[in-house]
Amino acid sequence: MLLHLRLTVPSELGDAVVDLLRHDDRSANLTVSRGASLSPVGDLVECDVARELAGEIIARLKGLGLHESGGIVVTTPTSTPFAAARRLERVAPGDPDDAVVWDTVIEQCYAASRATVSYYLFFVLATLLAATAVITDSAVLVVGAMVVGPEFGTVAAIATGLVFGRLGLSRRALQLLASGVVVSIVVVALLSLIGDLTGLVTADMVTRPRPQTGFIWHPDRWSFIVALIAGAAGVLAMTTARANAMVGVFISVTTIPAVGNLALALGVWAPSEIRGSIAQLGVNVAGMVVAGVVVLVLQRLLWVRTLRTAQRLFGRGGQLPTR
Repeated sequence: MLLHLRLTVPSELGDAVVDLLRHDDRSANLTVSRGASLSPVGDLVECDVARELAGEIIARLKGLGLHESGGIVVTTPTSTPFAAARRLERVAPGDPDDAVVWDTVIEQCYAASRATVSYYLFFVLATLLAATAVITDSAVLVVGAMVVGPEFGTVAAIATGLVFGRLGLSRRALQLLASGVVVSIVVVALLSLIGDLTGLVTADMVTRPRPQTGFIWHPDRWSFIVALIAGAAGVLAMTTARANAMVGVFISVTTIPAVGNLALALGVWAPSEIRGSIAQLGVNVAGMVVAGVVVLVLQRLLWVRTLRTAQRLFGRGGQLPTR
C-alpha cells in the first residue's frame, strides 16, 4: 500500500526536499515542477511512498520546516498497479496494514473534534432512533442508533490529545461530545413531552419491562469490560486505517442508546432510568477513553518493536519462515 505526497515547497527548501525523497528505496514517481507553486513561491513536488515509511518521511520533512513554510498533503491511491510500487512494498519494513502514520491520526482527531452541523444532526437522529428503540423495545433499532451515532471519533480524539500532550484537542473533543449529548437530550426530551401530551408516548412505554432494550440503562461490570474492548479495538482500527473494523466498535457500546433512554426518561420523568442511563453513559465513555489511552501509549512505546519481532518470527506474509 502506497501513500501519495503532494508538497508545496519554498524555493530555499527545494533541493533539500528532493534530496530527501530521491532514494530508490524510499519513493517512486518522484516529480518536481520548478516554480509551479505560487503560495508559497517555490516548487511543487509529488511522489509515492510506502505506508510503512510515510511517518518517518513526514517527520523528516517537518524537521526541514516544510510544515511551517510550505504544505504537506497526504492521500491514498485506490490502486497502484506498477512494478515500482511492488518494489517499495518489498523493501519497506513490516506490513502496510500494520503501519501507523501518527500525523494522519492526529489530523483525523482534530477533524473529529470540530463542531459541524452534520455532527449534531447525526447525533440527534441517532438519539431519536435510540428513543424509538426504547419505546418499541426493538434491539434492531438499538443497533441502528449505534451505527448512526458519530460519537466515537470525539472519544478517540480525547484519548489522543491526552497521550500526545495536546490538551486543547482533548478539551475541544470533550466539549463537542458533551454538547452533542446535551443538544440531543433537549430535542428528544421536548419531543417526548409533546408525545406525552398527545398520547403518542406514555411513561409506561419507558418504565415497563423491556427484554430487548432494558440493558441500555442497567450498567454492570460487563458494560465497562465491553467499553474497554470496544475502545481498544476502535483506536487500533483508527491508527491502522482498518475502517471495516469500526462498525463492530459502533455496535458494541451503548453510548447513544443510553442518551436516548435518558432523554425519554427525562421527558416522562422516570428517576430510576435517568440514574441508570447516566451511569451507563459514563461507564461507556470512561471505558473507551481509558482503553484508547492505554492502546495509544503501548503503540507509541512498543509498536515498532512488536512489528520487528513479528517479522522475524512469521515473516511479512504471516507465514513461518522456511529453511
